[in-house]
Amino acid sequence: MVMRKAKIVVLKPQKPLVKNLRSTLKVWVQQELERLPETLEELEPEKRVSVLCKFLPFVLPKVQTVHSERDEDEDMGWSSKW
Repeated sequence: MVMRKAKIVVLKPQKPLVKNLRSTLKVWVQQELERLPETLEELEPEKRVSVLCKFLPFVLPKVQTVHSERDEDEDMGWSSKW
């Protein structure tokens, strides 16, 4: 019996792994977004509302409280004549 040395072959991706992964994920997300209307139609109404609520932070700006440094009673200098 002749023992042969195993040859280890290391394959290098043509593109860097992160770039390739990002590109693959981008294509996958785009395909899913294109199918989103049909996917949502297949869901029960309660589930559809839940999914849409999860998308809201990506579509609408977050509401933040705004505080004034002036008193509400202080004249703002606006003319009430329109």
